[in-house]
Amino acid sequence: MKVDVAVIGGGPAGLAAALKASENANVMLIERGEELGGILQQCIHPGFGNFIFKKMLTGPEYAQHFIDRVMEAGIDVKTNTTVLQISRDKKIIAVNAEDGILEIEAKAIVLAMGCRERTRQQILIPGTRPAGIYTAGTAQHLINIEGVMPGKRIVILGSGDVGLIMARRLTLEGAEVEGVYEIMPKPGGLIRNVVQCLHDFNIPLHLSHTVVDIKGRKRVEGVVVAKVDENLKPIKGTERFIPCDCLILAVGLIPENELSKQIGIEIDDVTQGPIVDEGMETTLPGIFACGNVVHVHDLVDDVTITAEIAGKYAARSARGEIKKKKEIKVVAGENVRYVVPQILRGKDIDEVTFYFRVKEERENVSIAASSDGKTIAKKKEMIVRPAEMVRIVVKSELLKEAEKEIRVDVRG
Repeated sequence: MKVDVAVIGGGPAGLAAALKASENANVMLIERGEELGGILQQCIHPGFGNFIFKKMLTGPEYAQHFIDRVMEAGIDVKTNTTVLQISRDKKIIAVNAEDGILEIEAKAIVLAMGCRERTRQQILIPGTRPAGIYTAGTAQHLINIEGVMPGKRIVILGSGDVGLIMARRLTLEGAEVEGVYEIMPKPGGLIRNVVQCLHDFNIPLHLSHTVVDIKGRKRVEGVVVAKVDENLKPIKGTERFIPCDCLILAVGLIPENELSKQIGIEIDDVTQGPIVDEGMETTLPGIFACGNVVHVHDLVDDVTITAEIAGKYAARSARGEIKKKKEIKVVAGENVRYVVPQILRGKDIDEVTFYFRVKEERENVSIAASSDGKTIAKKKEMIVRPAEMVRIVVKSELLKEAEKEIRVDVRG
């Protein structure tokens, strides 16, 4: 099978990328699940589309808007299809029950596989291995899709957004959420979720705490929590036992990049996603990446925006319209943990939005993008937090003069 652009992943990033690419190219959209929409289908709470649609939508509503447009555009959609391999010459090997083994030759590829949750094994919680331990996303799927309650007395470890939302969701369904325990001194999710999901429901948030043991044989009977010091090590003598029948883990997300690594795309050590330029093209020509596969976003609106950029330039790449130009590095400066995009290649784009996260919380800061020591864009923020994405927009004509690097700093 031959296509101009193959998009791998049918979540919000894949849907938006496929739609944009279909304006000027023949597109195939490949999704391993039974239906399009990805994680949005189980996110039944409102809060999606505030920026793009100027109104509050649920996850399924947001997804359906794009699914309907994909169907109207006549895009070739392959669901229940798993990609097994991608080669550097953009050949894809995939498999499904209907077609068997598929070999797809694409002129350009967009990677939109999203992200996955960290598990108990990845954060090394000691204790027994009883039933009743779930990641936050799995618990969300059980209650919102399958109609199954994961437990009645709940402890949540980690204050990521999905964990906060599940604290509220479980409370609404009648469970007792004993508390949310966060190893860091600050919440890991958006402040609005801390307020709306915990404070509004009188659910306690215990900062600088973690789970140090799990008790129970067949089913979770309780967990042991303890305070941690400035090095995030448990403090002896602060342990206490909490009876519960369910432990939910909301301990972070990781970009889903096995396919990216398999074909040799360069991966950012901090984001654990592909290094991309302003057109979302990776270090392999003709292969693009967008959404949470690049870095984990706070808002689905930003996922959609980056995906549309990826789709646009993937279509242009398929038509042979992208010429290789000199690379300019983008550097994470003062109090900046990482910046996306990480490189610039002089693509024909009006402006570039640099997305980044800070290392530490600060108030009344000045954010600046500089080109070889000269400030080319700046703005003020009242407060920046590691848990919340920050962005600065720079006009492309100001980037053209850069010779060596673009640097992003947060001072104050």
